[in-house]
Amino acid sequence: MNTLGRSGVEVSPLSFGAAGIGNLFTAVSDEEAREAVDAAWAGGIRYFDTAPHYGIGLSERRLGAALRDRPRAEYTVSTKAGRLLERVDPATGDDLDDGFAVPATHRRVWDFSADGVRRSLDASLERLGLDRVDAVCLHDPDDHAEQAFHEGYPALEKLRAEGVVGAIGVGMNQTGMLTRFLRDTDVDVVLCAGRYTLLDHRALTDLLPAAHERGRSVVIGGAFNSGLLADPRPGATYDYATAPPELLERALRLKAIAERHGTTLRAAALAFPAAHPAVVSVLAGARSPLEVRDCVEQFGTPVPAAFWRELRAEHLLPGDAPVPVSVQEPS
Repeated sequence: MNTLGRSGVEVSPLSFGAAGIGNLFTAVSDEEAREAVDAAWAGGIRYFDTAPHYGIGLSERRLGAALRDRPRAEYTVSTKAGRLLERVDPATGDDLDDGFAVPATHRRVWDFSADGVRRSLDASLERLGLDRVDAVCLHDPDDHAEQAFHEGYPALEKLRAEGVVGAIGVGMNQTGMLTRFLRDTDVDVVLCAGRYTLLDHRALTDLLPAAHERGRSVVIGGAFNSGLLADPRPGATYDYATAPPELLERALRLKAIAERHGTTLRAAALAFPAAHPAVVSVLAGARSPLEVRDCVEQFGTPVPAAFWRELRAEHLLPGDAPVPVSVQEPS
């Protein structure tokens, strides 16, 4: 187990991202969602991340139900704040414009105020059916920087000081503002989605060095870039949209090199971000027990050192990007 910054909150190196069981893109049954969480537990995963945004509350409800009978001291849950859910009556249509195959029973209202953060956490606890979560992150404050820094963050700091939560942080799909949070606040963790993968190395420039220097932690989400690195093929998704041809070609090159070295692209995609010393956990977004078991297996599969050497030789990987120590070329 690893620790989020200096908080004492422990997380497993491989974690469960619960957007999928919130019906991301397509519907998942309650039974399959429960089985996915069960498979994660059986595979040794003890850190589960969710958010009100995922399925407008469905992910939190399903995750809480699946964990309810587990020993509370044995797992870590994080959720997020920044979007309040307001009921729509009568509900019409679906939520697919926001990526989730659920009825549009609620609308999201951006709110990074101190009151909004506390209301969001209270609502999350009710949906989860838990008396506490271990960590809370501000969620996607890209267009709300002023309120997030001056109202939302101090509210999180107060919740941590009061012992309501153990760790606080921010989760985003960019590196610039996350790096600012690392430098200008006392967050324990930042959750960086999609910006430190085999296809996108941006976090290596600013975010990861800042976290490492300050003793803060990074959780990496989107290691598969929302699908392309799991199964590169025409029509595969990259950052929640159809992958552009040049990225598909690059992913297919990576896959071919992996297979030539007797490994899989999935194993390499999970191993790469985990190798950086600032990274404490890699979130595997999965929607079925089959996907969870595959992620657990791939994460536990060593990737040959020759694979990483070839990536560097082909300029597919920065020369200063850490790779797994256990398979590095001997010094």
